[in-house]
This record gives sequence, C-alpha cells and structure tokens, in this order.
Amino acid sequence: MVIIVTGLPGSGKSYLAVRLADELQAVYASSDRIRKKMIPNRNYSAKEKESVYDEMYNRMVAAIRAKKDIVLDATFYRDSLRQKFILEAGPGSQIRIIEVTAAESLIKERLGQKRADSEADFHVYQQLKAQYEPIHDPHLTLVSTNNNISELLGTALKYMRSNHDQGADQ
Repeated sequence: MVIIVTGLPGSGKSYLAVRLADELQAVYASSDRIRKKMIPNRNYSAKEKESVYDEMYNRMVAAIRAKKDIVLDATFYRDSLRQKFILEAGPGSQIRIIEVTAAESLIKERLGQKRADSEADFHVYQQLKAQYEPIHDPHLTLVSTNNNISELLGTALKYMRSNHDQGADQ
C-alpha cells in the first residue's frame, strides 16, 4: 500500500503521518526529514523541492520492491507530483490519499512555533497555498485541530483498511 499524506505546512499532516506509519508498521518517508538531511541551507526553491521529491520517489520504489507499505508525508502541492507517485506505484499497489487541512488561524499559530523537522513559516505556507492544486483522485480529507489526533488516526485507519478507492471527507 502507498499512502500519500498531503497538505499545506502546519496542517498537521506530519503529526498524523508518522503515527499512521507506526500503526501500520509501514516505511515512513518525510519530505521535511529528507530535506533537512540532504540540504544544509534550505530555501524551498523549485530545484530543492524537486530533489526532495525525487528522493521520496526512490524510497517509494524501494518499499514497493521490498513489498512494504509506505507512508509518504509531503505537501504534494502539484497534481503532477501526486500523479508521478500514483503511476509508479502501479496497478499492483493500493493507493490511499489523505489530505490534511486545518483552520488558517491554527496553521499560523503552529507555524509560529519551533518544529522538529520543518522550518516552513507562514510565508512558505502562503506561497504553497497559492500553488496548491486540488486533488481529483479519490481521497480522504481530514480536518486537524489541536486535540483530535485519535479521531483522525481512527478515521484514517478505517480508510486504509477499506477495500475500495472511493473518496470520503471528514
């Protein structure tokens, strides 16, 4: 299974994705962690983003070859990015897309605090929000707050275990 967890910076996608990977005992690939490890002076340029997504792609291919589930945690702000991963996963893989959103006021609050793996600030959020393309594939949309991780995780796990690719919203 390939699980794409998408959303803007500060939405709570990484908070959910890491817990989802643990629960499913899946490989976890985080764009923030990869960026931090690969690029000493990060600026979120197009070239930087491309190299991070290329590494995530390589990790997905390796997980598929090893017959392991993988949770991909990144903004996936362009439809073409999502499609590249979906197409490579191929017909033999189950694809699940989870979009995590949150109120902009909460995102602004979260991005004002120091976070372990990401230094994306509200300016980066605004840039990516302007570039974010809607998801046309079946997916689950979850709305993050500061106290609903158990509910989100339960809904996501139910979605993972469903044997259909119909979209749902929460």
